[in-house]
Amino acid sequence: MRRRWYRLHSSKLPLPVISVGNLHWGGTGKTPLVAAIARHLTATGRRVAVLSRGYGRHAKGVHVVSTGGGPLLGPRVAGDEPVALAAELPGVAIVVGRDRYLAGRHAIERLPERPDCFVLDDGFSHVRLQRDLDILIFPARDPFAGGRLPPSGRLREPLASARLASAVILSGVEATEAGPDPPDCGNQLARALVPYGYHGPGFTSRTRELDAVTERHQPLPADASVFLVTGIAHPIRFAESVARLPNEIMGTLEFGDHHSYGEADLARIESAVSDAGANWILTTTKDYVKLLGRPATPLAHLPIRAEPEGGFWTWLDGELEKLS
Repeated sequence: MRRRWYRLHSSKLPLPVISVGNLHWGGTGKTPLVAAIARHLTATGRRVAVLSRGYGRHAKGVHVVSTGGGPLLGPRVAGDEPVALAAELPGVAIVVGRDRYLAGRHAIERLPERPDCFVLDDGFSHVRLQRDLDILIFPARDPFAGGRLPPSGRLREPLASARLASAVILSGVEATEAGPDPPDCGNQLARALVPYGYHGPGFTSRTRELDAVTERHQPLPADASVFLVTGIAHPIRFAESVARLPNEIMGTLEFGDHHSYGEADLARIESAVSDAGANWILTTTKDYVKLLGRPATPLAHLPIRAEPEGGFWTWLDGELEKLS
């Protein structure tokens, strides 16, 4: 009923809007895919602006997080993921606002350079803004989230909503599993969604961990003993990624997703690190932007990249050519 109502009452921006979203509660790899799409569009000569709600921020209204030269605001005002994107995406503007239509109008009217297109972060359920392409992500570890809404499942919308997507992506496909050529699991996902009304293409996307990086933008020493601090939806996945590094893991401390670290939290972290005998704190990129410069213990983070298969880029470029 909500979607039907917004078909008549949604707003449209005068530029192409590419939405990246999911049907799940919790992390599915949306933000790394948003970054990958923004990098690709920039490399093809487009001026890109990412529109985000800025989940977890402590400010209202529309704010420009970056005009393409790095973060202008901190995570308390902008949210952790927009600040992380701003640091990762030179040349890409980042604008946050609960109403993404107003954020898009702000970008068109206020940015130094008018964007050519928008990428909507976590936008599948934000139906008040019309989009030209809807990319829907399904995590490889738990693609259908029990197939139901809570409490018996982990879906925020039923699988039947997939019929509205332009393309589906199976994210987090292991690089070792995919090999040089991705398996057919993207097409398998699309076929599995046919009974729910979906008839578009399916693709895969690998998740690749880069080298851990320190505050001085140097590689984390191989002999560093690390204490893991996370505030994400699935901390076990981060722990598994770190386990592949040569560093000794001395302990872990987990907070809720998008956690805002207060002074009491910092004291708790420092105490746990000291008790464990670690000499580095290792965290995720979105936690890193909230902890940077605050703990006495040296801080490092583990960046990740989404790497969609080549067929996805061919499809995306073709769809954008149709729109233009």
